Amino acid sequence: MAMRTKTRPAAPHGADSHELIRVHGARVNNLKDVSVEIPKRRLTVFTGVSGSGKSSLVFDTVAAESQRLINETYSAFVQGFMPTLARPEVDVLEGLTTAIIVDQQRMGSDPRSTVGTATDVNAMLRILFSRLGTPHIGPPGAYSFNTASVRASGAITVERGNKKAVKATYQRTGGMCTRCEGRGTVSDIDLTQLYDDSKSLAEGAFTIPGWKSDSFWTVGVYAESGFVDPDKPIREFTEQERQDFLYREPVKVKVKGVNLTYEGLIPKIQKSFLSKDKESMQPHIRAFVERAVAFTTCPECDGTRLSEGARSSKIQGISIADACAMEIRDLAEWVRGLSEPSVAPLLTALGNSLDSFVEIGLGYLSLERPSGTLSGGEAQRVKMVRHLGSPLTDITYVFDEPTTGLHPHDIQRMNDLLLRLRDKGNTVLVVEHKPETIAIADHVVDLGPGAGAAGGTVCFEGTVEGLRGSDTVTGRHLDDRAVLKESVRKPTGALEIRGASTHNLRGVDVDVPLGVLTVVTGVAGSGKSSLVQGSLCRLEGEDGEGVVSVDQSPIRGSRRSNPATYTGLLDPIRKAFAKANGVKPALFSANSEGACPTCNGAGVVFTDLAMMAGVASTCEDCEGKRFQASVLEYRLGGRDISEVLAMSVARAEEFFGAGEARTPAAHRILGRLADVGLGYLTLGQPLTTLSGGERQRLKLATHMAEKGGVYLLDEPTTGLHLADVEQLLGLLDRLVDSGKSVVVVEHHQAVMAHADWIIDLGPGAGHDGGRIVFEGTPADLVAARSTLTGEHLASYVGA
Repeated sequence: MAMRTKTRPAAPHGADSHELIRVHGARVNNLKDVSVEIPKRRLTVFTGVSGSGKSSLVFDTVAAESQRLINETYSAFVQGFMPTLARPEVDVLEGLTTAIIVDQQRMGSDPRSTVGTATDVNAMLRILFSRLGTPHIGPPGAYSFNTASVRASGAITVERGNKKAVKATYQRTGGMCTRCEGRGTVSDIDLTQLYDDSKSLAEGAFTIPGWKSDSFWTVGVYAESGFVDPDKPIREFTEQERQDFLYREPVKVKVKGVNLTYEGLIPKIQKSFLSKDKESMQPHIRAFVERAVAFTTCPECDGTRLSEGARSSKIQGISIADACAMEIRDLAEWVRGLSEPSVAPLLTALGNSLDSFVEIGLGYLSLERPSGTLSGGEAQRVKMVRHLGSPLTDITYVFDEPTTGLHPHDIQRMNDLLLRLRDKGNTVLVVEHKPETIAIADHVVDLGPGAGAAGGTVCFEGTVEGLRGSDTVTGRHLDDRAVLKESVRKPTGALEIRGASTHNLRGVDVDVPLGVLTVVTGVAGSGKSSLVQGSLCRLEGEDGEGVVSVDQSPIRGSRRSNPATYTGLLDPIRKAFAKANGVKPALFSANSEGACPTCNGAGVVFTDLAMMAGVASTCEDCEGKRFQASVLEYRLGGRDISEVLAMSVARAEEFFGAGEARTPAAHRILGRLADVGLGYLTLGQPLTTLSGGERQRLKLATHMAEKGGVYLLDEPTTGLHLADVEQLLGLLDRLVDSGKSVVVVEHHQAVMAHADWIIDLGPGAGHDGGRIVFEGTPADLVAARSTLTGEHLASYVGA
C-alpha cells in the first residue's frame, strides 16, 4: 500500500516577484519627486489636466529609460548611428520591459510617403506583382514609384592583382514616373508672382520673399552675371536673355571678385521652395508658394506616380496602381480571392496586414493616400497596425490618447484592441482623457492637481471606482455630462457650398450658417475634413475678412523657441525694454546681440559624448539666464528681461497691464493666452517641453489674432481634460458673441451639445460616407436618432 507523504507548498519562484514597474523620485520636466508602482500585464490609464505631467511620467521617464537601456545592449559602433538618449532624472526605475511607443506624432509629409510605404504593405504588394504580374517587367523595384530607372556603361578598374580596365554595363528598372518623379503631381509656376516684368532688376523687379534688390547672393547674381541687362525692363528682354534668365543650366560666374553659381530662375525656385515640405515653411513663404505654384495631376501617370511599364503589368486585370487606389477593405477582399500556392506565405502576411487596417477602423483609407494628409488619430492607428498581429508578449505598449479623432461609435472598437493587447500578456500604458477609455482601466494614475508648476504630483492611484469617489479634478468631472442648450442662436447668413467632391464627398450641397457655432461631425473617414478644409477654406466670409483655419498640424520649434517667441509676444516686450533704457531692441533677444557668449543664449552648455548621451550643464557665466550680464542691468518696471521671461502668463498679464511696464500690444497677446487656459505657462518655457494639448491651445491663441470672419477649428478638444473642455466652450461662445462665425470639426459630445447647428456626415466611412445625413439643431438630432451621431449624443445627454 503506497504511503502518502505530506509536502509543504512550494515557495514562490523568485521571478514571480517582479510584477510591478516601480518609479521612485521622478523629476522630469514638472514632476515633483513622483513615485508610483505600475502593475504589469494590466491596462493602466494616466489622467490629469493638460500639462499636469502625464507625458513626462509615461513617455519621458518610463518609455525613455526602457529605450535607452535597450540601446545600450548594442555595440558602441551601432550606438554611434542611433539617437543618443540621456537617463531621465529619476532615483529608481525597476521592472522595466521593452517599450513600444505609439504616439500621435504626425507621419512625415514627404510627397513620396504614402500609407502603403509607411506600413510596408507596398513592399509586399511589389513582391506579389513581381512574381505574378503579366507581363513580367522586373524585380520588385520595377513597381516602386520611389525607384528611378538607371542605365550606365563605361570602363571600371578592378583593383585585384594586376589592375585592368573592364568594360561594364549596368541597368536597373524602376517604377518611377519620369514626368512627376514619383510625386503624382506636376507644378506650374506663375511667373507673374515671381517678378514685375514692367521693372528692371535694378529697380527691384523680384517679388519673391527675401529677394531684396540689395541682396548680393540672390538678386546680385542675376544683375551682375552678364547674361541679362539689369537696367532693362524684363518684358523687353531678347529671346536669348529670357531663356538665360528663366532656364539657364547652372554655370560658374564671377561677381565682384566672388565665384558664384548662376542658375535660371525656374530651376532655382524649384530647388529653393518646391523641394521642401510646405508644412515646415514659415507662414509667409508658404503663402507665396501656394500663390505662385499650381499643382496639377501628372498627365503621364494620371496621378498614380508609376511608370507605364509598372501600370501595364496586371494580376487578374488589376495593376499595382489599381490596387493602391482601392479602399483597403476592398483590397483585402481581392487579396483573399487570389489562390496561388507559390506565393501562399506572402498572400497570408499581406492579407493579415490589410485585415488589421479594417479591424482598427481604417478600412476606408487607400494605400496611395499621402501620409502627410492623415490626422493625428489616423496616424497613430496606422502605427498600431504593425503591432496587432505580433506574437511578442511581455511588452510595454505606450499609447498617447488613442481615441483622438474617433467618433464615439469607434471608441469601443479601440477599447477592444487595447484589452486584446493586454490579454496577450502585455503591459499597456495609456495617456487618455475620454471617460469611455478610463472606464476600462485596471489601474488609474491621476496627476495634478493643476498644470505646469501647479501639477507634477500623483493625486490618486487605484481603481476606476476609487477615482470616482476621490476628490481630484478628474474624479469630480468623470461623470460630467453636458446638457442641450435651451435656445440656439439665429444665423446671420450662410456660406453656400455646392457640388463639393473633394476625396470621398459625393457632390455635397450644404449651407453653413454664419454668426453661430456650427459643429461638423460624423464617423472617422466620413468626409468632415474634406468638406471643411477642401471646400470651406476656399470661401470668404460675407464680411470679406476671410477664413482663419486652425488645423491639427504640429507647431514646430527648437529648444530656443518658447511661447513668447512663437506668439510674437517678445517683439513688443523687447521694444518696451529698448524704449525704457534708450538702447537697441536686439539686446533683449537671447538669439541675437544680447545672448550670453558662452552658451550662445541657450542657457546651457552641451557636451557631445559620441555614442553616449550628451550632457547639458547650466551655463556658469549667465547661470541659465541666457543673457549677457550687461543686458540684465537694464530694467522695465523693476524687472530685467530674464525675470520677465520667467513670469507665468497670468503674472505677466498683470505686469504689462498697468504701471511703468504698461505695454498694450503685449497685454493683448497675453490676454489671448489666458483665454485659452494657458495662464500657468512661463513665457520662456521651451516649446519642446509643452504637451500636445498645450501646443494646440498655443496655436489657437496665435490664430485668434488674425482678422477673420470665419474660424475653422479641427478637433480643438484634442489633449484637453474634461475640466478644460468647459473653458474651451466658453472661448468658442466669446468668439461667436464677438460677431465671428465658428465652424468646428469635432467628435466630443459636449461640443456637439453646445452647438447651435450640427452638420452630420456619413453614414459610414470612405465610399460608404461623403453624404450629409443630418442638418439641424442638436435637439433635433437627439429627437430623430436617425444617425450614429444622434444615437450616441442622445445617450450622452440622457435623452
